[in-house]
Amino acid sequence: MKTTTYVEIEEETAARASWVEDIARLPVPDGGRFGAFGGQYVAETLMPAIAELEAAWRDARRDTTYWAEVEDLLVNYVGRPSLLYHARRLSAEVGAQVYLKREDLNHTGAHKINNCIGQAVLARRMGKRRLIAETGAGQHGVATATVAALFGLPCEVYMGAEDVVRQSLNVERMRLLGAEVHPVESGTRTLKDAMNEALRDWVTNVGDTFYLIGSVAGPHPYPWMVRDLQSVIGREARAQILGATGRLPDACVACVGGGSNAAGLFAPFAADASVRLVGVEAAGEGIATGRHAATLGAGRVGVLHGSKSYVLVRDDGQIAHAHSISAGLDYPGVGPEHAAWKDSGRAVYVSRTDDDALAGLERLARTEGILCALETAHAIAALDEVARMIGPDGIIIVGLSGRGDKDMVTVAQRRAK
Repeated sequence: MKTTTYVEIEEETAARASWVEDIARLPVPDGGRFGAFGGQYVAETLMPAIAELEAAWRDARRDTTYWAEVEDLLVNYVGRPSLLYHARRLSAEVGAQVYLKREDLNHTGAHKINNCIGQAVLARRMGKRRLIAETGAGQHGVATATVAALFGLPCEVYMGAEDVVRQSLNVERMRLLGAEVHPVESGTRTLKDAMNEALRDWVTNVGDTFYLIGSVAGPHPYPWMVRDLQSVIGREARAQILGATGRLPDACVACVGGGSNAAGLFAPFAADASVRLVGVEAAGEGIATGRHAATLGAGRVGVLHGSKSYVLVRDDGQIAHAHSISAGLDYPGVGPEHAAWKDSGRAVYVSRTDDDALAGLERLARTEGILCALETAHAIAALDEVARMIGPDGIIIVGLSGRGDKDMVTVAQRRAK
């Protein structure tokens, strides 16, 4: 049996304290808002639950015991830290040094598990006995079902009926993990409508249910909490790139739907003016066609799912239908911190079409032998533009948010055409 030394105990205690210190450096939304964006636009019946959640998060955020449990699970269950991989052949094609933050190597195959671990630990801490979630691409649903199985909690996942079809592999994964999957037939039958149904469930069962939101969207404190939990991506990447190159990157690039993987990568670099932050939205079939999900590029300020941010709207003011080949980007809103970064100029947001994303996926597969998710492929498709921004000696970190297994049927069908 191994004997733990006092030195090891001191090192472990210091590591736990560093998590609290790192999180404390991230900005706290003032009054639940990032500048003009955020807030709590929810039904009165939900306000007590929102207040309870905010109080629990404020307490947990500064508690080394909470972070010790989260860190232990991220290391020993999820498999963190994820690799920062120097993609040399892709770099040669792009004309800059590209490093991939490999969230696809996490247990469950995406960044979503980081947030789900943190929220599940918080739910248990709050005494909640049931988890619910919404999902688009299915990765958040799989991650929620995974932590529910790990903690022995019942789990129900709401998923747009269209996404149930195109992400059937992830639906089977969720069911195998013991979750009940509810196909949502209303509206566009995609992520927006799944979130609507999950919110209705929460209103009905608020006493014993924890709503595990998957992105930096929704009412405060979700955008703040999810960003903090996903910031492990950027905090690791920062230390890794300094170790590999001796300096900070010139740019961080990530796809943006609701925006959790991008917020997790961007936030630890947001105070570094020398680091460009570039988010890549889904242009779908083209902005001019109206069939897209480029909320920051083509939307306007409004309220969706309890938060004020940029949203896609029709001429009559109603929420517009979003479209993307990638189910995880098919959302007509975006996290409020991204809206604040856009308006302040701290981050820039570009978009890429469905065809661009397919080309990006194929390019990464051909140059590096990595099959990424269609969401991530949008970021890969923007690398040539980012390389022109920073020059040939520049360093780019790309948030490789997930692996592409779930998308192979969609990709094969498109390639066959």
